[in-house]
Amino acid sequence: MSPIRANALLNNPSAAEPLWHLLGVGSLGTLAANRVLAAGFSLRVISRHTNVQRTLYWPDGRHWQATLTLAADEPIQRLIIAVKAGDTVAALTPLLPRLDPHCHILRLQNGMGSLDSIDLPSQARRFHLLTTDGAWRKGNQVQVVAENRTLIGDGLSQPPSWLAPLAAHWPGLQWCEDIDRAQRQKLALNAVINPLTALYGCRNGALLDGGPREAAMQELAAEVDILFARLDTDWPMDTLARSRQIAVDTAANTSSMLADIQTGRVTEIDYINGYLLRLAAGQGMALPAHQRCYDRVRKIEQS
Repeated sequence: MSPIRANALLNNPSAAEPLWHLLGVGSLGTLAANRVLAAGFSLRVISRHTNVQRTLYWPDGRHWQATLTLAADEPIQRLIIAVKAGDTVAALTPLLPRLDPHCHILRLQNGMGSLDSIDLPSQARRFHLLTTDGAWRKGNQVQVVAENRTLIGDGLSQPPSWLAPLAAHWPGLQWCEDIDRAQRQKLALNAVINPLTALYGCRNGALLDGGPREAAMQELAAEVDILFARLDTDWPMDTLARSRQIAVDTAANTSSMLADIQTGRVTEIDYINGYLLRLAAGQGMALPAHQRCYDRVRKIEQS
């Protein structure tokens, strides 16, 4: 099959839609670029590299090649943040003077809290994307593993005008009015699965050992439920059941935290278990199981 070639310079966006910018062209960032361009929007990539080329491969044999156009110093009205959570402050701070007062910021990252310390425009809309898509990158090539569901929302009931055309080219993209609860539910799962797979050096399904790994899951899940029940009186208290189901459904998967440990990268534990610890401290609570996992992962990172 001949490749589908795309170049942002040749794109013909709707005149009514502002230019989009992408910060971070890893696996999910590349997938987002493909979808934004397919929706007919013009896109610029913010990168330290002088040339950004990507090829996407799907399991069904399709592939897509793009030379992505680099940003200059134009104002930013639509920004997708797809860098790792720990890199957000360093990557976004130099861009603050270019942010339009009414810009739309889409956070496509693991964990929570990566924007908390950044002084964004007061009238900016902050959208959070929670995805179960799977992809991995090696060099300029990105292999799509799965395209599932992606929730997007900013706590308001009215979706933006660009959502419908984007959703037509983003499989499984759905508006979510209660994005705060959805974020907490995903964070709860990540805070159980990710650190344990990293510490035990195992794939997701191997946590269901009927022994110490599963006992650790139970301990972490119980602490999460107690914390979130204090913040949300309708919290379902089902983190353990959902974690076990995720371990079954993704048994052969390698968690992002384990992948980071295996490749010597800094993990996102500060924005997963670390975020829970900060949240708990604000409530006068301790999460000893999460603290132990956090300390052990940080020790591995520092070694």
